[in-house]
Amino acid sequence: MDLDIDIEAAWPSQVAWEDLAQRAAEAAAQVADELRNPRLAASLLFTNDEEIQALNRDWRGKDKPTNVLSFPMLDRASLVALTPHGPPELLGDIALALETCAREAQDKGLSVEHHAAHLIVHGLLHLAGYDHETSEADADAMEALETKALAIMGLADPYAPEL
Repeated sequence: MDLDIDIEAAWPSQVAWEDLAQRAAEAAAQVADELRNPRLAASLLFTNDEEIQALNRDWRGKDKPTNVLSFPMLDRASLVALTPHGPPELLGDIALALETCAREAQDKGLSVEHHAAHLIVHGLLHLAGYDHETSEADADAMEALETKALAIMGLADPYAPEL
């Protein structure tokens, strides 16, 4: 998958965000067949809470920041039917909010890098048509894919109960 990455906010400079995003996309593709299509492209915006709040308000009617937003450009049926040959197809856009991501990472005892990796995988799965808000079974399925993708990256299960 081709990723168009834009880093607008002051995300920690010691992390190679572009490399992390590419690794997360590759791991997501290993667990979700529909993300393996070589024609797919997605945009990823590393931004701040202010921008995420505006996007969330304008597109979802929720006037508050959130950790990640996904804006699919293909419906699930179109994505599954997409052949591997032809011009590039935009899967969709993902935006991550620095302050919310950092706060959640701290609350979970994780690095911002590891939490952002989880959110990128989560966002990509949303673009592929997975939705944890439709039912408990769908949430379990999506969480299982996220856990597998993060394990591929050498990261812990974000849904494991804390000891």
